Order: sequence, then C-alpha cells, then structure tokens
Amino acid sequence: MKRWAGPLAVLLCTAAATHVATLHFTPAVIMDRAMDALDARGVALHAFTTPQRVTPQTQSVVRSSPDLYYALCRYDLGDPAARLTVRMGDWPDYQSLAFFDARTDNFATLRGTGRKVAVRLLPPGSAPEQGAIVSPTGRGVILIRRLAPTPARFAAAAEAGKADACQLERVSR
Repeated sequence: MKRWAGPLAVLLCTAAATHVATLHFTPAVIMDRAMDALDARGVALHAFTTPQRVTPQTQSVVRSSPDLYYALCRYDLGDPAARLTVRMGDWPDYQSLAFFDARTDNFATLRGTGRKVAVRLLPPGSAPEQGAIVSPTGRGVILIRRLAPTPARFAAAAEAGKADACQLERVSR
C-alpha cells in the first residue's frame, strides 16, 4: 500500500488543481464567448440595443421569458478615465437594470418600477463616488428587463426604451 501513496497523492493534488482551475477560468471563458456572440448579433458597445420579442424562433438564451422586454448594452471600461452613464427610462410595471461583469457575476441590480433610474458605472479600481457603481472587471453587459407580456405592452416597452442610454464618457485626469 505504501508504494501507491505517492502516486495517489499526486493524482489527488492534480485533480484538485484541475478542479480549482476549471472553477476559476470557466466563467471568464463563458462571458468572453457571450460577448463575442452579442457582438456578432449586433449588440452595440456603449449603447442599448433594441431587442426582438422572445419567441421559440428568436430565443438564443436558455430560459428567456417571452413576457419580458430585454435591452442589452455591452461595455468596455479598459481605459481608467472611462465612465459609463446609464439611464433607464420610466416604466409603470416591473423593470430592472442588471450589471454583469466579465466573469458572469451579477454585481448590481437596480429596480425602477414606476420611475427613471440613472447611474454612473466606473472602471475597476476607481474610488467610489456617490450614486456610482464600480465595475469589478473592465468589460461586461448591462441588461434592462421590462414586464411586457403582450405585443401591445412590448411595443409600449420599446417606446419607453427610447429613453434608455448607455453612454461612454472620458474624464480628464
């Protein structure tokens, strides 16, 4: 049994290291592929992209809800002087503004039912500012969801979406 102790320990250490590496790197790989797929689908960088209504034919994300209006904005805050101003227009029903980093983590969600929401998104390592959110990574995705269960409500949500903004600014240092 003693002659197998060394190889068994090496096997266990290798399996543990592989497991930790997989857990560490997989989210970034998934989000990188998602960002490339969003770019290929025409989702703009630093601007909200008007969505299509979710149907079985248009559904590219598993379990998207056909009762929701989705608008996406990809962002890249690789420049430390970059700031993103994000506005979500007024909507009388449920709506939310969700921020996802480059590791797929949802690091902030703001609800805006019945009101407008405005926030600044700062690059990683920025000093916190009043009313601003610091992104944990330089790249990510911002998602607006609005309850719009019928074609008429979806059209109304798309109209409300005209007040949404995702604008890059650079501050001088």
